[in-house]
Amino acid sequence: MVEVEVAYALPHQQKIIRLQVPAQTTLYQAIRLSKITAYFPEIDIDKISVGVFSKLEKSPDTRLVQAGDRIEIYRPLLVDPKEARKARAAKLQESK
Repeated sequence: MVEVEVAYALPHQQKIIRLQVPAQTTLYQAIRLSKITAYFPEIDIDKISVGVFSKLEKSPDTRLVQAGDRIEIYRPLLVDPKEARKARAAKLQESK
């Protein structure tokens, strides 16, 4: 068995679930085993982005957990960061 954490955060709430999983468990399997969707039913496990210690994981369905992993579930971006910067720059130009 391997101990891992599954983490998810909203602006006003966060949850970190520590659990023991079998050594051959994938990141997606660990998320399902954590039952985090009981706290955040809006999480669609099949469509989420996942990372380990702030590093995006491209293959969470095949990447096996390692002892001490912090599996992070990322929320989708509401605004493209480039577009947000452009909007801020345009607003700054208008105020001058």
